[in-house]
Amino acid sequence: MTIRVVVADDQELVRSGFGMILEAQPDIEVVAEAGDGEAAVAAVREHAPDVALLDIRMPVLDGLAAARRICAGSRCKVVMLTTFDLDEYVYEALYAGASGFLLKDVRRDDLVHAVRVVAAGDALLAPAVTRRLVADLVRRRRAEAATEATPDRLAVLTAREVETLRMLARGLSNAEIATTLFVSEHTVKTHVSNVLGKLGLRDRVQAVICAYETGLVTPGAP
Repeated sequence: MTIRVVVADDQELVRSGFGMILEAQPDIEVVAEAGDGEAAVAAVREHAPDVALLDIRMPVLDGLAAARRICAGSRCKVVMLTTFDLDEYVYEALYAGASGFLLKDVRRDDLVHAVRVVAAGDALLAPAVTRRLVADLVRRRRAEAATEATPDRLAVLTAREVETLRMLARGLSNAEIATTLFVSEHTVKTHVSNVLGKLGLRDRVQAVICAYETGLVTPGAP
């Protein structure tokens, strides 16, 4: 199966460089490149790619706004590109539905791996910086909603599904979760699918955010 990708960045050298790296892979096809957010949204609508790489800072329509439109109107997975690992826009991008982010100085192999991981329905949770961003994001959201009462969102989950969510939030892969719970990877995939479906979540990144928001996992916990 070929992974179809749209690359959007206002710097021609950056997007063409990423495009060349991805095109060199036998299982990846770059179906379009875009120099601004509006063109990126149009390219996703026209080509229906599996993954869109979006620079956060683009003219006409920034990457965050483009991500919102793409995530709300298609099944395309979004990965944000940024120069800084603490870019404020990344927090909002995660809430908009992005499946993660990459720094623009990402290594060739990591770029290719990221596209494959996201296309497979997973998310960029392994890098410690991503987990730090999620934890900090939730701290901010909790502070904003400190006086609001929230229902127990996790009540719809079984005990095993709650445990699966907890491990997802700690960055464990399906294989690692399977080993910890003494079950098969297929069973773990079923648990993950149930968690996402019951909680109305798009992917594993949103599952991690939910785990922090509900207090299932606390920032800084091992």
